[in-house]
Amino acid sequence: MASVAASRQSQITGEPAWEIAKLFPNQGQWSVEEYLALPGNHLVEFSHGNVEVLPMPTQAHQNIVAFLYEAILIYVRAADLGKILFAPLRIRLDPNKIREPDLAFMLKSNASRRTNEFWNGADWVIEVVSNDDRRRDLEMKRFEYARAGIPEYWIVDPLNSQVIVLSLQEDRYVERGTFKPGDHAESSVVNGFSLDVGQMFASALE
Repeated sequence: MASVAASRQSQITGEPAWEIAKLFPNQGQWSVEEYLALPGNHLVEFSHGNVEVLPMPTQAHQNIVAFLYEAILIYVRAADLGKILFAPLRIRLDPNKIREPDLAFMLKSNASRRTNEFWNGADWVIEVVSNDDRRRDLEMKRFEYARAGIPEYWIVDPLNSQVIVLSLQEDRYVERGTFKPGDHAESSVVNGFSLDVGQMFASALE
């Protein structure tokens, strides 16, 4: 009886449900269709047959994203310039790579590139750097978004209290500036939009 009880206890508190995990493809063998069919509302990206589960954002991270979203939304909605959305939102960079930036904007003139399942690229993406893997936003996605032809990329770095504004020139990004509290960062895609960097970082503490 003791062994049966121990077995039942191990089923409750022991290893993960491997049977369920086996229903999914192995890493490197995922198709785009299988990735798009994943249930739930999680931050999961796709890269050449692999799925990448992103960490849960912190409150400070989400406060910054919320501040940015509200500021951009008010500006673009007033002039009917396009669509701004926040993660989870799938942005297809190429047939074998899908990312979920913290914020993505598409000009109204490019609305045909927006579908219900994913967007085909974007005109402006913003990432708030996560400290679990800073290289992902600072280097890897900088290269990927440029290769995908996204005209503008903002890297919001809470650790260093700065916003790096990048513009696409041919097939690479060039820095238009690094902005800190006391500065205003401006977009080249959304003409006239200006962000108070100090207010944005202050929102992280609310």
